[in-house]
Amino acid sequence: MSRDGISRRKFVTAGGAALVSGLAGCSGGEASDGATTDTMSSADTVKIGVLEDQSGNFALVGDPKHKASMLAIQEINNDGGIDGKEIEPVTRDPQSDNQRYQELTREFINEEEVDALWAGYSSATREAIRPIINRNEQLYFYTTQYEGGVCDETTFAMGPTARQQLGTVLPYLVEEYGPEIYTIAADYNFGQLSADWVKVLANENDAEVLDEEFIPLSESSFGSVINNIQDADPDFVMSMLVGANHTSFYEQKASAGLDIPIGTSTAMAQGYEHERLDAPAMANIYAGVNYMQEVPTTSNTEDGGFVDRYFEKYPDAPYLNEEAETNYFSTYMYKEAVEQAGTLEQPEVVEALESGISLGTERAPEAPEGEEVTLDGATHHVDHHMWVLRADEEHNVEAVENRKVPEQFLSETVGCDLREESEQTQYTPVDYYEEAE
Repeated sequence: MSRDGISRRKFVTAGGAALVSGLAGCSGGEASDGATTDTMSSADTVKIGVLEDQSGNFALVGDPKHKASMLAIQEINNDGGIDGKEIEPVTRDPQSDNQRYQELTREFINEEEVDALWAGYSSATREAIRPIINRNEQLYFYTTQYEGGVCDETTFAMGPTARQQLGTVLPYLVEEYGPEIYTIAADYNFGQLSADWVKVLANENDAEVLDEEFIPLSESSFGSVINNIQDADPDFVMSMLVGANHTSFYEQKASAGLDIPIGTSTAMAQGYEHERLDAPAMANIYAGVNYMQEVPTTSNTEDGGFVDRYFEKYPDAPYLNEEAETNYFSTYMYKEAVEQAGTLEQPEVVEALESGISLGTERAPEAPEGEEVTLDGATHHVDHHMWVLRADEEHNVEAVENRKVPEQFLSETVGCDLREESEQTQYTPVDYYEEAE
């Protein structure tokens, strides 16, 4: 995103018809219609685009994200809006379809002209729409926990990274159970890069990955995987399975009598398997997460806290998941940034976000995961309060460890600083760690 104070809308307007035609030719028709520039003094409303899966394979995790965004918007509007401007949500259901995501992203940017966009659960979705977002210099919030490494001037990756999540739960399990690990992961970008992080973290904690398997998203039969784990006899399993089909693993491992500790960055916190599946399917599962409905913070579980407010608005909702909380607090961070910038102009709002915004005890309940969450302006990532939460034989959940964990890979290893240098890159562990290869 440019730093010259000229918004995407103003830039297209100033360039006239010739520029619009040129943009259409190089970006597949993604040109703005030349609408007038929105500022805090001229815009009637703040347009927030929310594209989250309310149907399809990822509806289980995407629908709570949509609901939490609507809760935050309602609360902010009831409290006077953003600097006195009411938020106008623009929403559609992408139906867990990446082609539909691309179509709707173009529509939201070029026709709806949203001031900020929240969109997508999977990393595959993010990578399908990120080129569109980059070409149009659209302010974009990606709120799923993910594999990490995206250093992108238009993207704010608000969920915890694999290094934050796995770096919380893996050392705990090594200390509790031993150093031998077996990895199972979804067979796409997220799972593959997360498995690389398991190898990096194993090396850092004097542990060893005995073997790893990558499971297609369409797979729901895990007999051979369970046999392979039993044959390898690891001290614990690291699981980065995702989606409705992969839920079958936990039921099948319990039926097969596979009683082994399992660390995860995906199960329970996202698809609330401990609520949906019969015990003991999720027994001895350890989730490294920034949020679950059971996180025992005052702003989360007290009377009138985040959980109460969510279910008051959505009494039939089944669960309040990890990404929902990230959608929620990131909306408040956007509010803070717009009011700090004094404008809806996206470059100025980005600069305000890059100055570093924290939510915590002084402004609870905006950050129900812990005492404080802080946006790192250099990397566009969040220093999260991380938890290790364990499910017992009856699927009761208890917190066994918690601490604030900064984003480390981009800031310390890569040296990403988007305040100083514009980038649109995703870095991976194999770029920096031999053990990840």
